[in-house]
Amino acid sequence: MLFNIHPDSPIPIFEQIVSQVIFNIASESLTAGELIPSVRDLAPRLLVHPNTVAKAYQDLERQGVVAVRRGALRAPSAWVVRSCAAGAESRARCATFAASLRGEARHGRPTARA
Repeated sequence: MLFNIHPDSPIPIFEQIVSQVIFNIASESLTAGELIPSVRDLAPRLLVHPNTVAKAYQDLERQGVVAVRRGALRAPSAWVVRSCAAGAESRARCATFAASLRGEARHGRPTARA
Protein backbone atom coordinates (compact mmCIF):
# COMPACT_ATOMS: atom_id res chain seq x y z
CA MET A 1 0.00 0.00 0.00
CA LEU A 2 1.46 3.32 -1.08
CA PHE A 3 1.06 6.59 0.78
CA ASN A 4 1.65 10.03 -0.67
CA ILE A 5 1.98 12.42 2.28
CA HIS A 6 2.43 16.16 1.80
CA PRO A 7 3.91 17.71 4.97
CA ASP A 8 3.40 21.24 3.60
CA SER A 9 -0.33 20.68 3.03
CA PRO A 10 -2.84 22.50 5.23
CA ILE A 11 -4.52 19.10 5.73
CA PRO A 12 -3.13 17.43 8.88
CA ILE A 13 -0.95 14.39 8.17
CA PHE A 14 -3.20 12.04 10.16
CA GLU A 15 -6.15 13.09 7.95
CA GLN A 16 -4.07 12.47 4.83
CA ILE A 17 -3.37 8.93 6.09
CA VAL A 18 -7.08 8.37 6.85
CA SER A 19 -8.10 9.62 3.40
CA GLN A 20 -5.56 7.47 1.62
CA VAL A 21 -6.56 4.29 3.45
CA ILE A 22 -10.22 4.98 2.62
CA PHE A 23 -9.30 5.69 -1.00
CA ASN A 24 -7.32 2.43 -1.25
CA ILE A 25 -10.32 0.50 0.07
CA ALA A 26 -12.75 2.29 -2.26
CA SER A 27 -10.55 1.74 -5.30
CA GLU A 28 -10.17 -1.91 -4.28
CA SER A 29 -6.37 -1.73 -4.20
CA LEU A 30 -6.72 -2.79 -0.55
CA THR A 31 -8.70 -6.01 -0.33
CA ALA A 32 -10.88 -7.33 2.48
CA GLY A 33 -8.86 -8.84 5.28
CA GLU A 34 -5.56 -7.50 3.98
CA LEU A 35 -3.16 -6.33 6.68
CA ILE A 36 -2.45 -2.62 6.86
CA PRO A 37 1.12 -1.63 7.82
CA SER A 38 1.64 -1.39 11.56
CA VAL A 39 2.26 1.94 13.29
CA ARG A 40 5.88 0.90 13.85
CA ASP A 41 6.34 0.06 10.16
CA LEU A 42 4.51 3.02 8.67
CA ALA A 43 5.78 5.90 10.82
CA PRO A 44 9.44 5.65 9.74
CA ARG A 45 8.43 5.09 6.10
CA LEU A 46 6.43 8.34 6.13
CA LEU A 47 8.94 10.15 8.35
CA VAL A 48 6.24 11.02 10.88
CA HIS A 49 5.82 10.46 14.60
CA PRO A 50 4.21 7.10 15.50
CA ASN A 51 1.46 8.96 17.39
CA THR A 52 0.37 10.55 14.08
CA VAL A 53 -0.13 7.13 12.48
CA ALA A 54 -1.78 5.78 15.65
CA LYS A 55 -4.25 8.70 15.64
CA ALA A 56 -5.12 8.01 11.99
CA TYR A 57 -5.65 4.31 12.68
CA GLN A 58 -7.82 5.06 15.72
CA ASP A 59 -9.95 7.37 13.57
CA LEU A 60 -10.29 4.68 10.89
CA GLU A 61 -11.32 2.11 13.50
CA ARG A 62 -13.83 4.51 15.07
CA GLN A 63 -15.38 5.09 11.62
CA GLY A 64 -15.62 1.33 11.09
CA VAL A 65 -13.36 1.47 8.04
CA VAL A 66 -10.84 -0.99 9.48
CA ALA A 67 -11.01 -3.62 12.18
CA VAL A 68 -8.42 -4.50 14.78
CA ARG A 69 -8.19 -8.21 15.37
CA ARG A 70 -5.52 -9.73 17.63
CA GLY A 71 -3.44 -6.57 17.44
CA ALA A 72 -3.41 -6.45 13.63
CA LEU A 73 -5.18 -3.74 11.66
CA ARG A 74 -7.11 -5.14 8.70
CA ALA A 75 -9.16 -3.73 5.87
CA PRO A 76 -12.90 -4.51 6.01
CA SER A 77 -13.61 -8.19 6.24
CA ALA A 78 -16.51 -10.52 6.92
CA TRP A 79 -16.70 -8.86 10.35
CA VAL A 80 -17.67 -5.55 8.69
CA VAL A 81 -20.12 -7.30 6.37
CA ARG A 82 -21.80 -8.98 9.36
CA SER A 83 -22.01 -5.60 11.09
CA CYS A 84 -23.70 -4.13 8.02
CA ALA A 85 -26.17 -7.00 7.95
CA ALA A 86 -27.06 -6.54 11.63
CA GLY A 87 -30.06 -4.30 11.13
CA ALA A 88 -31.83 -1.87 8.84
CA GLU A 89 -30.17 1.19 10.36
CA SER A 90 -26.73 -0.41 10.13
CA ARG A 91 -27.38 -1.50 6.53
CA ALA A 92 -28.47 2.01 5.55
CA ARG A 93 -25.39 3.55 7.19
CA CYS A 94 -23.10 1.01 5.50
CA ALA A 95 -24.77 1.53 2.12
CA THR A 96 -24.34 5.29 2.39
CA PHE A 97 -20.71 4.90 3.40
CA ALA A 98 -20.01 2.43 0.57
CA ALA A 99 -21.71 4.69 -1.99
CA SER A 100 -19.62 7.62 -0.80
CA LEU A 101 -16.42 5.59 -1.15
CA ARG A 102 -17.39 4.36 -4.63
CA GLY A 103 -18.19 7.91 -5.76
CA GLU A 104 -14.86 9.25 -4.55
CA ALA A 105 -12.96 6.35 -6.15
CA ARG A 106 -14.79 6.89 -9.43
CA HIS A 107 -13.57 10.49 -9.46
CA GLY A 108 -10.03 9.36 -8.63
CA ARG A 109 -9.60 11.21 -5.38
CA PRO A 110 -9.47 10.23 -1.73
CA THR A 111 -12.29 11.21 0.56
CA ALA A 112 -11.60 13.91 3.11
CA ARG A 113 -13.48 12.14 5.90
CA ALA A 114 -16.34 9.69 5.93
